[in-house]
Amino acid sequence: MRALPRILLVALVLAFAGCQTAPAPVEEYALARAAIDAARSVQAARHSPGYWHQAEEAYRKARILYNDRDWAGAQREFVRARMAAEKAENSARLIRQKTGDIL
Repeated sequence: MRALPRILLVALVLAFAGCQTAPAPVEEYALARAAIDAARSVQAARHSPGYWHQAEEAYRKARILYNDRDWAGAQREFVRARMAAEKAENSARLIRQKTGDIL
């Protein structure tokens, strides 16, 4: 009978440990937003529409997941959005430089 309370205590500790969630991806959110703003500032939608569309779509999905408190999914999509936005910005800068557009 003495083992029952200990087993119950261990089970409760394990149950509560399993309920912990990951922290909200605030840093990834901010980095993705900054990357999208930077890409927008060099007209990436015009000069690099493929990467721009990928960035916007991933950012939209990430915000939905963030609002639904799916932190892991939101983090994954924010990282995708940041990477696509950075590619869009770099591509747009390169294209604008080649065509003689002033940045």
